[in-house]
Amino acid sequence: MPKDIRYKLAEDTITNSEIKKLSKWLIKADRLTQNKNVKKFESNFSKYIKVTNSTFVNSGSSANLLIAQSLLESGLLKNKIVIAPTLSWATTVTPFLQLGYDVKLCDTNFKNLGLSIDHLEYLCKKFKPSLIVLVHVLGHANEMEKILKICKKYKTFLVEDTCEALGSMVKRKKLGSFGIASSFSFYYGHHISTIEGGMVCTNNSNLANIMKSVRSHGWLRDYPQKEKNKIIKKNKISKFQSRFSFIYSGFNIRSTEINAFLGINQLKKINQISRIRQKNYNVYLKHLKRFHYQDCKTNLLSNFGFATMLLNRDEVFDHLTRKKIECRPIIAGNMSAQVFWKKKDKKEKYPNAEKIHDYGLYLPNHANLKKDDIVYICKEFSKKAKLLKNL
Repeated sequence: MPKDIRYKLAEDTITNSEIKKLSKWLIKADRLTQNKNVKKFESNFSKYIKVTNSTFVNSGSSANLLIAQSLLESGLLKNKIVIAPTLSWATTVTPFLQLGYDVKLCDTNFKNLGLSIDHLEYLCKKFKPSLIVLVHVLGHANEMEKILKICKKYKTFLVEDTCEALGSMVKRKKLGSFGIASSFSFYYGHHISTIEGGMVCTNNSNLANIMKSVRSHGWLRDYPQKEKNKIIKKNKISKFQSRFSFIYSGFNIRSTEINAFLGINQLKKINQISRIRQKNYNVYLKHLKRFHYQDCKTNLLSNFGFATMLLNRDEVFDHLTRKKIECRPIIAGNMSAQVFWKKKDKKEKYPNAEKIHDYGLYLPNHANLKKDDIVYICKEFSKKAKLLKNL
């Protein structure tokens, strides 16, 4: 991408005034590692999503890693089989591979870019997984009612990768509040940013305690005192040794007070950001509906980018680049086409994901884009784009 790109896929959400607030706080701060700000950000985020527990980590990828490891440690899983989406980001899938799960990929659908319900039902019936992982792609909700019924039918837990969907709602319920756990990303250009950062949400208090421990080396000290005392008694740990006792196989994926300070202030404007993203999406839809296949039941669509399918993607990419408009594949396309997956499995076919991988492209949407910007992007896109027939 040229350095002088004008219409970017993402722009920083951290303003100069927020940097000034951070600077003033930094001068007075007596601790920069994880402390009170982290706890406050976690509490505020839980209230926003309407869940009971949130755990702040150093990235959305680490959030997925934390979920995968904490569920293993929880004793909740009947096996290590997990279904994951073909249309996703690498670190939606790879933490489960790295931790020894048996990962089965599920094809996508064109209606919301989420899990194919028919394929999901087939996989659940055949493999009886412990986990279903989904991605709410570009802010679009999966078919939650049908997926939850499948989870109940096969006694399977649901994990939501909500990194592209902060603020989106279905039936007046925030995405990220439906499953046993959910992940969020606060990377540059996401709905809100803490520079680097991520969050895990859950309504399961025992799982939340495990997550707090696994996030910090697997040690005991972040447990609530009542539960901590039980573990100390059960394992005959001395008072002297208790602060340096490791209960789980953990990581160090903590974030800092600096990132949390930014997050607290960023969260105050997420409702406004979500409304702008929805408004921008509606402008795109007016001009490019024939290239857009999504029609999901998201009440509030905190859209992360406008997805299109077109016959001549490379030609359009070259034209948009010359016009200083950034574009990209839909997430990273089909995971089964990625080198890391081909090393594992070359046999299975995922027809819908393969078409999205070959023909999908998404256009910018963020809170700094104006209506005129979007109209211009649509105009330049339409000059070259050829309709994909017989999808």
